[in-house]
Amino acid sequence: MDLTAVLQAANQIRDEKYPKALAVFAAGSLIRGEGTSTSDIDLVVVFDRLEAAYREAFTYAAWPVEAFVHDPATLEYFFRDVDRPSGVPTLMTMVAEGVEVPRETEFGCSLKVLANTVLEDGPPRWSKADIDASRYALTNLVDDLHAPRSREEQCAILIDLYPALATHYFRRRDLWAAKGKTIPRALSADDPGFARKFFEAFDIAFASGETSSVERLVDEVLQQDGGRLFEGYHRAAPGLWRRNDGNSS
Repeated sequence: MDLTAVLQAANQIRDEKYPKALAVFAAGSLIRGEGTSTSDIDLVVVFDRLEAAYREAFTYAAWPVEAFVHDPATLEYFFRDVDRPSGVPTLMTMVAEGVEVPRETEFGCSLKVLANTVLEDGPPRWSKADIDASRYALTNLVDDLHAPRSREEQCAILIDLYPALATHYFRRRDLWAAKGKTIPRALSADDPGFARKFFEAFDIAFASGETSSVERLVDEVLQQDGGRLFEGYHRAAPGLWRRNDGNSS
């Protein structure tokens, strides 16, 4: 994809649809040079003040576009109170890596500084409860994988296991996690050798139904935490998670 054409389209969208925006960043796979024929233009649009942040999708001159529309306060809220606790730095990565159109501004640079500050802080470190919850979930998935009732069920388990295992790998290393199609890129960037082993294990499992390599991979990832977890696992729900039955005062 022609980066110049992408940036030109982004700038035209800014002029026509968001003329009062203080900053517009074009981001995503097209800006990284990794776009395909179906890739959309991701925009982060920042106004001085909004009633509420919003997201919208539309087509502009045959380009599919997704816009994430904020003001500085909602943008920082999403950085610190939505993305950071989730461990997946979606919005701040778009701002940090994005290209401001039509040109770099002092205001846009200040938003990039904020995004990079939160990225450098990293995600919240997992507590023992977080680690054990992930171990328990992975144990259940790999146990089900070992003896699935059908090939269809096996594929469904693998689909759940792929992101769950990647998340455990990232978060136990105090790294930002990834989701969906960004997982392969993030794994490869962190450890190309482990990434190849990860991809090959799941490739074999999806193609042939042979899951022993995936099961060994789970055990390797969980080794530092004591391995699989089932016996003795306990997790209490918050005491306020109850319906009022009408008998309490």
